Amino acid sequence: MMPVSQEPKPADNKSTESGEPAIDIQQVTKSFGPQKVLDGVSFQVRRGETLAVLGRSGTGKSVLLRIIIGLQVPDSGAAMILGKNMATASAAEINEVRTQMGFLFQHAALYDSLTVEENVAFPLVHHRKDMLDSERRDRVNDLLKEVGLEGHSNKMPADISGGMQKRVGLARALVLGPSILLLDEPTAGLDPISSGEIDELVLKLQREHQLASIVVTHDMVSAKTIATRIALMDKGKVVIEGSFDDLQKSDEPFVSQFLHRDF
Repeated sequence: MMPVSQEPKPADNKSTESGEPAIDIQQVTKSFGPQKVLDGVSFQVRRGETLAVLGRSGTGKSVLLRIIIGLQVPDSGAAMILGKNMATASAAEINEVRTQMGFLFQHAALYDSLTVEENVAFPLVHHRKDMLDSERRDRVNDLLKEVGLEGHSNKMPADISGGMQKRVGLARALVLGPSILLLDEPTAGLDPISSGEIDELVLKLQREHQLASIVVTHDMVSAKTIATRIALMDKGKVVIEGSFDDLQKSDEPFVSQFLHRDF
């Protein structure tokens, strides 16, 4: 396995845009004490693709997201994000990569004391200090219109539904114009109709923005709807990666068990 100290060959931004993976996870392992949470995980995601990562609770999905963001360091292997190894990059390089990532948290994670408009504008205020107030408002209003929330900019998070809060979270995730979108349980806590609306919105945004996306979810229906490929994890390993049809045709016992559980 590749030690953390060994720097893999990065892809420059030009090659990333021309088809090289925006996300390249290379034999990543991670343990906490005696528990191995990730055990040689590898996959790639290019712009225009959505990889759904599924598995039981405790299989390392959230740890994987934290490694991609640079909040945790793998024990071995590499997380190459837009050509940078997040395990060995400097703090400045990691911060720069993070500005090119959009993240939708499981429960939207909106600021209760800020309006919808202020929540969406928050990354611009902190990362685009040269932007004029009028430009910032236009950018936020364009995104709110894109996610179907035109006219709701002055409302507080407590005054809108859970599905609308997810839409605000998506708008905020896109406000910096990222190359990568990370979605953590985007349909969790929503009724089937709202879940379907979020799935359709994610598909629409993916078509229009051509992002490299990873969605961590327990929702097989959602994964089947929005994902280009599905990676099913068990005991820290990717058991299978492919289309939904590939999963259905698999003779792996865990794959069959997982599909049967969800249906």
